[in-house]
Amino acid sequence: MNQIDPQMGPQMAPPARAPDDRSMDDAILPFAVESLDLRGRVVRLGPALDAMLSAHDYPEPVSKLLGEAVVLTVLLGSSLKFDGRFILQTQSDGPVRMLVVDFVSPGRLRACARIDAGAIARAIADGRVTAGDLLGRGHLAMTIDQGAGMNRYQGLVALEGGSLEDAAHEYFLRSEQIPTRVRLAVAEEYNASVSGPRRSWRAGGMLLQFLPHKPERMRGPDLDPGDAPEGAAVHDLPEDEAWVTGRSLAATVEDIELIDPQVSGERLLYRLFHEHGVRVFRPVDVVAQCSCSRDSVSAMLKSFSQDDRDHMVEDGVISVTCEFCNANYRFDPVEVREPG
Repeated sequence: MNQIDPQMGPQMAPPARAPDDRSMDDAILPFAVESLDLRGRVVRLGPALDAMLSAHDYPEPVSKLLGEAVVLTVLLGSSLKFDGRFILQTQSDGPVRMLVVDFVSPGRLRACARIDAGAIARAIADGRVTAGDLLGRGHLAMTIDQGAGMNRYQGLVALEGGSLEDAAHEYFLRSEQIPTRVRLAVAEEYNASVSGPRRSWRAGGMLLQFLPHKPERMRGPDLDPGDAPEGAAVHDLPEDEAWVTGRSLAATVEDIELIDPQVSGERLLYRLFHEHGVRVFRPVDVVAQCSCSRDSVSAMLKSFSQDDRDHMVEDGVISVTCEFCNANYRFDPVEVREPG
């Protein structure tokens, strides 16, 4: 296994070495299998994910679903080659009405969910707690924000009762037309402590893409529905053997391998691709960090009319709670009154 700085060229690659068995939490590990024209990323989340989920009192299935959305967002957002923001958002008719994950490159995260508490309770009682059950039907939007003065790019994919993995595969098939496989895993870990067993959330994920130098190697059959006349023969275009090999190997990954702190990302990649040679790049740290602050909330309140602010007063104060990190800010009405 080679390790190389992303800014270095192949001619400067260090010699092959054994995989590092030290597991890194809250990190993105880019990799490439050049003999198969594969590139991808492995993500491992521990304290950062636990901090985001523990800030809310979501039911367990909701926390797991939001954790999957966080992993997917990191896998996709970490592909940005500039300082920007990647936002993943679902809107659907299921018990989980909305998921929002905000990723600011290179690795700052925040996330939240909006739920129908009664519908969630009924779904749990009935055992309907898969991602498809909780999301229902709607859409998943992925937005790339390059900053002030730059155009936003947004991709949409339908949610039709499947998982977030299914939605990601459909997006890449229809919008990007890049052969892609995504794996997501989220679970709670139980550890002993002085005060008794402690639960914490962990997650992991892998994204694998086929990116050959010759675009014709990525050709696939027309998507249904196509524009061919009725009765026309469908072109049979076999998948590239390199991609068949890559996706078949990725399919062997178990959930536990993605989240187990005893299995490093390098060790996992070595198990999958050692016969073909795999190169890892410098890992990128991920942190849970909300962008809210007392000053920003104060500025937001001052943007409202005085009449609106007067209607926000309860028990002599204006109270604002951040949906992302659950931080609460309390203001005396005089603090946010415009001068004059």
